[in-house]
Amino acid sequence: MSVFEKNYVVDASHIDELNHVNNVVYLQWIQDIANLHWTVLKEGHDTSSIVWVVIRHEIDYFGQALLGDTITAKTWVGKTAGIKSIRHVEFYKNGKRIVKAQTTFCLLNAKTFKPLRITDEVLEMLAPK
Repeated sequence: MSVFEKNYVVDASHIDELNHVNNVVYLQWIQDIANLHWTVLKEGHDTSSIVWVVIRHEIDYFGQALLGDTITAKTWVGKTAGIKSIRHVEFYKNGKRIVKAQTTFCLLNAKTFKPLRITDEVLEMLAPK
């Protein structure tokens, strides 16, 4: 399992009327870290014929982040089979998990946007040894 990490510092634009990070911000961060991790994983491979699309998000909140907090996001790829791949993302504040998310992605042909079965090459990209 390849875990990818990124830190975020909470600024005023992330804060909602309850004075904590808005749930939409977490969703943006989930998308951002997934894209960053995929960029690393696909390095050296021609992926121009495929695209990933989100078909489901599940997010659980256990704590809150406030203005000025440094949040560590960790992501990794989980079960991948057929046309779907599960990505996990967790957010930590001072070492304590505050948000857990699971996103289901579907692999598509980049030209036709029709679902594609995940090949062994893509599996190897997602689960580097």
